[in-house]
Amino acid sequence: MLCPVCNVDLVMSDRSGVEIDYCPKCRGVWLDRGELDKIIERSVPNTANFNQDPIQESRYNDSAYHQHNGFYKKKKKVG
Repeated sequence: MLCPVCNVDLVMSDRSGVEIDYCPKCRGVWLDRGELDKIIERSVPNTANFNQDPIQESRYNDSAYHQHNGFYKKKKKVG
């Protein structure tokens, strides 16, 4: 099959069971009927775990930040 934009042979690639045609020249991506729906269905995350509360743990120790008014190093004058 030829690219409708630049008439170069399309390259077929299989991604999660969906055949994707793409052009190596213009990098256009072409899908057959129904393939976009398959990609969307397979990319939807599992919603079973969304009912849990997220962990609100701080990853950083902010005590040093607050001790120095938001600056870790002393400001320098420029000029």
